[in-house]
Amino acid sequence: MSQLTSARRTLAILALALGGFAIGTTEFVAMGLLPNIAEALLPGQYATDPEGGVAHAGWLVSAYALGVVVGAPTIAAMSARFPRKGLLMVLLIGFAVATVASAVLPSFGLVVVARFVAGLPHGAYFGIASIVAGDIMGPGKRGKGIALVLLGLSVANVVGVPAVTWIGQVASWRVAYGVVAALFGLTFLAVSAFVPRSARDVHATIGRELRVFRLPQAWIVMSLGAVGFGGFFAVYSYISPLVQNVTGLSESTVPLVLVVVGLGMVVGGLLGGFLADHSVKATIFVGLFALIGALLVTVLTAQWVVGLFVGAFLLGATSSAIPPAVQSRLMDIAGDARTIAAALNHSAFNLGNSLGAALGGAVIAAGFGFLAPGWLGIGLALLGVVVAVISYAVEGRSKRRAAAFRTAGASTGPIREVVSTH
Repeated sequence: MSQLTSARRTLAILALALGGFAIGTTEFVAMGLLPNIAEALLPGQYATDPEGGVAHAGWLVSAYALGVVVGAPTIAAMSARFPRKGLLMVLLIGFAVATVASAVLPSFGLVVVARFVAGLPHGAYFGIASIVAGDIMGPGKRGKGIALVLLGLSVANVVGVPAVTWIGQVASWRVAYGVVAALFGLTFLAVSAFVPRSARDVHATIGRELRVFRLPQAWIVMSLGAVGFGGFFAVYSYISPLVQNVTGLSESTVPLVLVVVGLGMVVGGLLGGFLADHSVKATIFVGLFALIGALLVTVLTAQWVVGLFVGAFLLGATSSAIPPAVQSRLMDIAGDARTIAAALNHSAFNLGNSLGAALGGAVIAAGFGFLAPGWLGIGLALLGVVVAVISYAVEGRSKRRAAAFRTAGASTGPIREVVSTH
């Protein structure tokens, strides 16, 4: 990696980020097309109960997220010894095939299964791509490397998701997923051409990677990502009905709102990567409180057009500032098992995706309206703050115990020598 030219580094990072762009598009495009999908695949329910139909269609979002939760640790652990470039290319093929299946399968149940399968490579791709990007960037720039890969996901919300949402509204949601499949094909070619080969980790084993699950801190940090990020997805999963039913804007405005969310994600992602290289702890706490503020702005002002767009930008910025810090913390905790740690970050956030989408759909279906997911999101983000406090409290106590043992060992050392001498 140290022998790469500046141009080759740039092209390699862009290729990895293009994968993030395609993944971000396939993950988030359903949010803007839920009414269209519900009308096509659940016509009877949608005709009699539009809110219930949209909430039911939200299971497509949850299915993808659950695929990420299952696939990230499984694929990362089983493939730790594989060459990273080749593995990235295999994962991209899996994405393309599953996305094509999402576009052509005839029933709602089968499309749900296809979305689950499409989510399986997600965490492993981002985990491995983040490691490769960190190696390309060099020492002391890991947070920036992670942020640049995730930047593709953020840019997807500026360009990819709104554009493909518009295509889905004009043509068909099936055509939209066909376009996404083509993006994965383009990414495959870019990774093949520009990402350098790296030496595989010959010492990696499934057992070594899975040891991360024995660490209480790993579970705590994953819980932080899941509940904290769930607050964002409780709102974002139902952004289309929020725009149309609360603000009173037309369906054609939804892509524009998604652009604003994406612009916020770009700003927040770059800022989060920079801050994570300086202080992971501060970035996590500031990011969570900022997310709470953004959710509060959204639920209090979404009935006005200006409030909707301001809230959308703030939601995007605050939500994307947190992941680089959480991923860095997981990788620090995991030690040698950094492949699975980097992937688990995406399991955690997509568990939050699934949790937020499911709970948001539940409160909508219960008749509390399309602002209710915002209040739910605030509660989830506050719970994330509590989990972060617990994480650092446990870490502080462990450090104090270690220091006490070292002090005790130093003080009893000379006594042991005297006793042994006599």
